[in-house]
Amino acid sequence: MKLLLALIMTINISSNIEKIVLGGGCFWCIEAVFEKTNGVIKVESGYAGGNKINPSYKDVTKGLTNHAEVCKITYDKTVIDLKEVLDIFYVAHDPTQINRQGNDVGRHYRSIILFDSKEEENYINNFIDDKQKSFENKIVTEVKKLDKFFVAEKYHQNYFELNSSQPYCRFVILPKLKKVKSNFPNFY
Repeated sequence: MKLLLALIMTINISSNIEKIVLGGGCFWCIEAVFEKTNGVIKVESGYAGGNKINPSYKDVTKGLTNHAEVCKITYDKTVIDLKEVLDIFYVAHDPTQINRQGNDVGRHYRSIILFDSKEEENYINNFIDDKQKSFENKIVTEVKKLDKFFVAEKYHQNYFELNSSQPYCRFVILPKLKKVKSNFPNFY
């Protein structure tokens, strides 16, 4: 009986777990924003949206793969739902910039959301249509079915947490964190 109860609890817990892949500039920024977000279980930096299998950071940043720097966000939808994840994402980056975020320039820095299902695609497109009302410039976020997510090299994982005193972290990531936390205090 205990085994059956444990199995039922595991099934219920896992049915509340969702994943979404987001790219909005350097993956260190998106990773840092979501690592401390209430309801987010795991954040992995990686590459997606391109055409090369097992890309390296060097290949991605040279523009040889068409991949974007992205983060796979695993979250508990009973704590934070997809709308809230996307709201945070749209404060953490500027979705109106084409192939860049600030001084980070290149196609691998594009705004992109990679979905798993038709239902997610419809939800995301409706979200963007609604969100467009609050932006003066056109939102250019690419919305695409996730083909494959490739985990980035180990030194990219937990980057802000492990390197918070680095200049990029202090001058680029930290202001984004402050902005997101001030806009969403219930999630931090």
